[in-house]
Amino acid sequence: MAATMQPLRISLLQGATRWHDAAANRACYGALARSLKGQSDLLVLPETFLSGFTNETLGNAETMDGEGLRWLRDLARESGATITGSLVMREGDRCVNRLIWMRPDGTFAQYDKRHLFRMAKEHERYAGGNERLTVELNGWRICPQVCYDLRFPVWLRNRYDRTANRFDYDLLIFVANWPSARRHAWRTLLQARAIENLSYCVGVNRVGVDGNDLHYSGDSAALDFLGQPLVELGAQEQVVTVTLDPAALVAHRERFPAWMDADEFVITP
Repeated sequence: MAATMQPLRISLLQGATRWHDAAANRACYGALARSLKGQSDLLVLPETFLSGFTNETLGNAETMDGEGLRWLRDLARESGATITGSLVMREGDRCVNRLIWMRPDGTFAQYDKRHLFRMAKEHERYAGGNERLTVELNGWRICPQVCYDLRFPVWLRNRYDRTANRFDYDLLIFVANWPSARRHAWRTLLQARAIENLSYCVGVNRVGVDGNDLHYSGDSAALDFLGQPLVELGAQEQVVTVTLDPAALVAHRERFPAWMDADEFVITP
């Protein structure tokens, strides 16, 4: 595995997302991404980075043939890196909180947030997805998720496929709008997901105050497979790039093969 996986440069773009202002957010996050040209393999943006986490979906939703996706495609090409983050997306008469995995060649994958945050009535205005996404980059298998998904360990369980001789993933990513009132849960759950899944884990949150007067303290982080922080961000707009080491991950999985005692189960839609 280590022979096929290359060191992965991943950049955490922690911004103060402008409320219901797609143009301002394109300018802000676009400038941050372009500043990393040639320096990173993967750029991670927060959840709903063009609008903020809004229940006013009709006026803030993008479409799959709209400006937001075109901009993201152009930005990935210009920066020479894969970019991920989520958008409010409209499909017919429904809206989804859709993570886009945009590659520099213009191809992309997508994942619709499965767990909808009912405490903010997200489940009343958005439709949920039911298929977990796994993508590959530099030999890494990566599972990108959205915010509230972080609280559901069964959905996120990293299983070992004995036939294919591989884990479901090597890196978990969470893009989020996680308010500072629950920052202890955010930090603790990121650590737990890394430890229990024998995987690197990255969480990218926003900062600032949104249109619902909710405060966000950032706390974006990259953690190793022991839950130890490789980098932790503060409460301001900040961009940090960290390199993930595949050899260290492989060595840990061999030294501590907890996956061999894992329970078998099937996740239903």
